Amino acid sequence: MTDTGSQHVIVRRVRAGLGVLRDDLCTLRVDPLPPSVWLRWLPHGVVCLAALGILLGGLPQLQDNGHLGFGAAFTIAVAQGGATVLALWRPVPGWWLSLAGTVAGALLLRAELGPGVEGRFSWPWTVAGIIAHLFVLLLLALRVPTRVSAEALALTGLVTWLVQEVWGASAHQSSSVLAVCLSAIVVVLGMALRGRREARAELGRQTTLTAEERARRTLLEERSRIARELHDVVAHHMSVISIQAQVAPHLVKDPPEELKENLAGIRQNALEALGELRRVLGVLRAEHPDRPDDPDAPDGGALHAPQPTLDRIDALVENTRAAGLTVNVQVKGERRPLPPGVELSAYRIVQEALSNVLRHAPGATVTVGLVHHRSGLDVKVVNSRPKRRVPPSPGAGHGLLGMRERAMMLGGSLAAGPRSGGGYEVVAYIPVPTPADVPDGDGTVRTPDPASEPAVGPTTRPPTDPKDDTA
Repeated sequence: MTDTGSQHVIVRRVRAGLGVLRDDLCTLRVDPLPPSVWLRWLPHGVVCLAALGILLGGLPQLQDNGHLGFGAAFTIAVAQGGATVLALWRPVPGWWLSLAGTVAGALLLRAELGPGVEGRFSWPWTVAGIIAHLFVLLLLALRVPTRVSAEALALTGLVTWLVQEVWGASAHQSSSVLAVCLSAIVVVLGMALRGRREARAELGRQTTLTAEERARRTLLEERSRIARELHDVVAHHMSVISIQAQVAPHLVKDPPEELKENLAGIRQNALEALGELRRVLGVLRAEHPDRPDDPDAPDGGALHAPQPTLDRIDALVENTRAAGLTVNVQVKGERRPLPPGVELSAYRIVQEALSNVLRHAPGATVTVGLVHHRSGLDVKVVNSRPKRRVPPSPGAGHGLLGMRERAMMLGGSLAAGPRSGGGYEVVAYIPVPTPADVPDGDGTVRTPDPASEPAVGPTTRPPTDPKDDTA
């Protein structure tokens, strides 16, 4: 029983190996070269010229030295040259055609070998046959898996040994060792080139994925930073709601119990919302979410600092001037109270734009423009060419992304790009809700008259958004 079981195991393994060989080498699948301009035309031209040389060189060799008739010699030469061309698109069939042409030629030449050609003719591989088969094996190794190339090389050596040693011939110069050695070198070279190409392709894919992941992470980090800043704005409104709900019952003489209960519920919900906001802020601000109150956090000193508004633009400009820039501020339109989110976003856009100028355009002249009108706020920061050499910047590339996120979050838009005359500009539009946008008592919504809007300067025409992130 043991011997029978071992025999069955050996038979299964042999069948499995033959099945692998059948799938690898008994196929007509197309394996084209990689899509590239020079890879598409240069190798094709070289291989076609080589095939023509094999045909023209192998035909007289088979006729004159091998004493074959024109028909047989022409058929073998065409098979060997055609195999080289066929391997460009179907390498495995091309390899079979080359091997079959070589074996057929060896069998036909065997009958012609004799004392008269001793030492003057190579057998079983002719010179043209060796060159053709080397081209075929190289093209095969460049496109198919390593296992298939090794199988083709092994079968080439096996067929050569069978023809040379088992079938045999007399009065010839053996070319078996040379053909097999050169074939092994070509296959190893093709495997190495194919492996290098695959490694480069994989590196390109990984680089693309890394760049996409970095861009996604940058976007999430910037959105997290914006959310941290907006927490104070939301918390302020919730605090006002809580205080108004607490004070409202004292403003009414003998308020009903239902009113007191509703206002108490409103105040309780506001307080609970404030607590949840603090927890969310702790998670966003802390480096370790399980320690939201860690005093060693990088921004721990600024946890409770008030968020800036447009009233602090003058201080920001003075700090920028102290850093060596010439900054001019132009404010147009009637200044009116703006929602805290609009104030914060406008201030941060100006701040980031000035930081980019300091980083990328040292010594430049900067103009900061703010245009107030009924429907929104225009922000424009323009700088001239740098006056000295720009040092390399280690920035993370969050600048334009963060500014654009702030504008889009409020329903606005932002564009940035080089100016035609030199320099750079950042243009943003942030819409501002007006009383006309609030529903009347009857539920209708009043739309402002466009004719009543003040004239707005060129800041309402943002430039085309470029891919560049330099200021």
